[in-house]
Amino acid sequence: MKQLFSKLFGFLFSGPSAPSYETTWEAKWSDFLEAEVSFYKNLKEEDREVFERRVLLFLHSTNIESSKDVEVTNEDCLLIASSAIIPVWRFPKWHYFNLKAVYLLPASFDHEFVCGRDGSVFTGMVGNGPLHGKMALSKPHLHLGFKNSRDKHNVGIHEFVHLIDMADGNCDGFPERLVEYKHSIPWFDFIRYKITEIDNKNSNIREYGATNNVEFFSVVSEYFFERPELLQKKHPKLCSMLESFYQQSVEDIAHDRRFKKNDPCPCGSGKKYKRCCFVAD
Repeated sequence: MKQLFSKLFGFLFSGPSAPSYETTWEAKWSDFLEAEVSFYKNLKEEDREVFERRVLLFLHSTNIESSKDVEVTNEDCLLIASSAIIPVWRFPKWHYFNLKAVYLLPASFDHEFVCGRDGSVFTGMVGNGPLHGKMALSKPHLHLGFKNSRDKHNVGIHEFVHLIDMADGNCDGFPERLVEYKHSIPWFDFIRYKITEIDNKNSNIREYGATNNVEFFSVVSEYFFERPELLQKKHPKLCSMLESFYQQSVEDIAHDRRFKKNDPCPCGSGKKYKRCCFVAD
């Protein structure tokens, strides 16, 4: 298995690497983050500067590579780094020691990182063993996660939350490196209750969150960082627990923009908001 993954990564991801980053931040990168990353846009000026420094630090320590038919752009790198920083914003010394490289693919992919097949349903993936230190992301889905900040879905944040979960060596749906382990029992009890709600169609949390404890944690973390005010309204106890985990309050990260029902949907589908993402709220 290890040899298989080694061959796959060597064959598939031999495309161009990310642009090299110097220590000087470019103003156009700030403009891009303000336009595309709601979390950054909501920060105070001095915090934006800190965010930018952490972006550069991440990009200096992490390789961004791609399959042969994908160009790695500065915008790709900025979104990947933002995905990494947002969930650990209140942990300034956090380092993703369990990540060495991020690989971009042109679309969703299967277990062999091949796009366009019947089983090509994955938009992001991290893991242990042969996948240790590696993350694969669908480039278009990475961008869509930030373009539509109201669908409670951001694959970049989702996969980095998995890495946070895995930081103690055990991927179990509880972030031991962020929260004392003594709080795990009430959290897991609560997860069982919330997954039952999803299974009974009595929740607006994505169905994928009912897969297991691990996916529940990542799915509700996406929800927390994309739609904090809605999460607080619909799931106040869950929201409070995530605020405790991430040391970020709803007021810190709230950036909900109110769309009228007849506005074009922000996801870019071309449909009216009321006919598209509005129904998912």
